[in-house]
Amino acid sequence: MTTTRGSSAAVSSADGLVLRQARPADLDQIGALLSERGEPDDAIDHRLVVTDPDAGLSACAVVVDGDRVVSTATLLDEEVWVGGLRLPAGQVELVATQSGYEGRGLVRALMHWAHERSAARGHLLQLMIGIPYFYRLFSYEYAIDIPQALKVNALPPGDGTATLRAARPSDIPAMAALQASAQSGFDVTMPHSAACWRWLLDHGASNLWVLDHADTVIATARTTPPGEETLLAEAAARDEAAARDLLSGVAALAPGGRMRIVHRAGTVTGSAWQEFIDREPRRRAEQYYVRIPDVAALLDRLRPLFWQRLTTAGVDRTGRDIVMSTFGAHYRIPVLANGLGEVVTCGAMQSPGAVGGAGLAPDQLAALLFGPHGIEGLTRIRPDVYAADEELFQALFPPLTADVLSYYLPY
Repeated sequence: MTTTRGSSAAVSSADGLVLRQARPADLDQIGALLSERGEPDDAIDHRLVVTDPDAGLSACAVVVDGDRVVSTATLLDEEVWVGGLRLPAGQVELVATQSGYEGRGLVRALMHWAHERSAARGHLLQLMIGIPYFYRLFSYEYAIDIPQALKVNALPPGDGTATLRAARPSDIPAMAALQASAQSGFDVTMPHSAACWRWLLDHGASNLWVLDHADTVIATARTTPPGEETLLAEAAARDEAAARDLLSGVAALAPGGRMRIVHRAGTVTGSAWQEFIDREPRRRAEQYYVRIPDVAALLDRLRPLFWQRLTTAGVDRTGRDIVMSTFGAHYRIPVLANGLGEVVTCGAMQSPGAVGGAGLAPDQLAALLFGPHGIEGLTRIRPDVYAADEELFQALFPPLTADVLSYYLPY
């Protein structure tokens, strides 16, 4: 099955299956498919997306066999911020295929549809949570660390002056402001979109809470529904006192007080909760997937950030090109007296070190641009990542901290 760039028309395959945009009459079938192959709440989430004015039915595609929906996927609009630069992004979610139709390339066709739609909407990358390895088949690579969920070993006393309650639509501006403050110390961030805030208030896979003091929201958090253990995530607070009250308030709702918290290092809650959490070695890697469809377009958008990094580091390469090779292609960025010139895409280059450039395996580019290692760290663990001009490329590509708020909690 193939799709056509920029086309919203139905696309048929040789075996009679048709890929097309979802229609109102499909909603019940899509919901049943998502519930059967995923979680019951997925059907609710799907309706929240396709009935929202910021998304709508055009955000969803289906593969049908006659009148039967046999596979589906949805593309969400997101924004990733790096060094103050906004990068429009897409996130593929709510993917499911009927068991009798697996292995026929339907997800591949839907991912192609999602990526074509993403490009048409001006997205420079896609970011997602996904099952291990599978989405690497569609040019996604692991890049951004997911923070650990740590056990709580003690609780602070609450002073009783603030009230923990379920969030309401009127709380969205206050919650968004608290999250913006919490994310301000990170290099790479993805905030919740306005639409996502609306969806999170109504879906059942997590709960949004606010801590209210004198009719002012002073803290917020997101938790999993009641179960054997509560996960507290996306915590943000005005100050450390509010953070401690938030922790004690959520703990009072947790069954038997059993709770883990997602640690956001360097934030108000991260600092306030240091003494109450168990430090545990990371037992396995957990990362977000990132896909870069057009390397030159992304590098071009990042030019102001690269220039800022060079000038801050005092690195002067005026009159020379920054050369980055992904071996099958290479990219030249002219260094001018007052900024960086437009990115020029060139052919294969197997030995960029000979011209003072950097060699970057294409599957490591997302980790280089958004990940925690920087080029120095990647060079230590990847033979196919190296830089001839270490001063230049270490200034351009430092280790980055990241904080991603996604529709689904990655735990």
